[in-house]
Amino acid sequence: MNQLTGFIWFSLMLVPLIFLQRFLHRELQAVFLIATRSGRFTIGLFQLIFLPGVFLHESSHYLMAKILRVPTGRFSVLPRPLPDGRLQMGYVEIAQSDIVRDSLIGAAPLIAGTFFTAYVAVYALDMRVLWDTLRNGQMSMFWMGINLLPTVNNFYLWAYLAFVVSSMMIPSQSDRHAWLELVVSVGILFVVALLVGAGPWMLSTVAPLVSDFLSSVAVIFGLSAAVHGMLALPVMLIHKLLTRLTGREVR
Repeated sequence: MNQLTGFIWFSLMLVPLIFLQRFLHRELQAVFLIATRSGRFTIGLFQLIFLPGVFLHESSHYLMAKILRVPTGRFSVLPRPLPDGRLQMGYVEIAQSDIVRDSLIGAAPLIAGTFFTAYVAVYALDMRVLWDTLRNGQMSMFWMGINLLPTVNNFYLWAYLAFVVSSMMIPSQSDRHAWLELVVSVGILFVVALLVGAGPWMLSTVAPLVSDFLSSVAVIFGLSAAVHGMLALPVMLIHKLLTRLTGREVR
């Protein structure tokens, strides 16, 4: 069971992050649309707020494709509405390759966003102490550290960058198109390894490393989900207030 701890925490943190990210984006767009009555202005304002995250998302696709020697085409961080009503924040044209390289290119924003958010949390804001106090149950010291965070140099800049990057690091549906094939392939290899007797070695050597890595990533996802949750509530209340005052609703 210990070997599954990292995967469990990874899943528990990823699911609320995806939900809260989508909810916050939808509520923000609704607020902007009701307040401005302009779809074009709403798209532009939303893009301006999340531009650093969009740039890292698309540039990570581009750089990963270059590293893996996959041909690339046009690159853009300008928003455009899609036929199904969704908003595409940016895009980079990349030739289709094998499932491994396609999966890595699709996962590039998640990898880059996780590393950037981890850098901000660990080095820029030095939140390792906060994590240790929380893990040890020292709640008074934890809240004291939370109150002191705004005194860190460039706190608001780092907090903003970590928020917009983590908010845009979730791969889109098109980014995930090769993941199912890769998961099936890895699953088959895993079954073959068990059949040839490599199971005990994998559980004792590989599984703990994977579990520790996923646990670390889960901390980043949890931090991002908490920030999205704290912002989602006031934005939702503003949405409801504007709806009541103007009589306009966005569905």
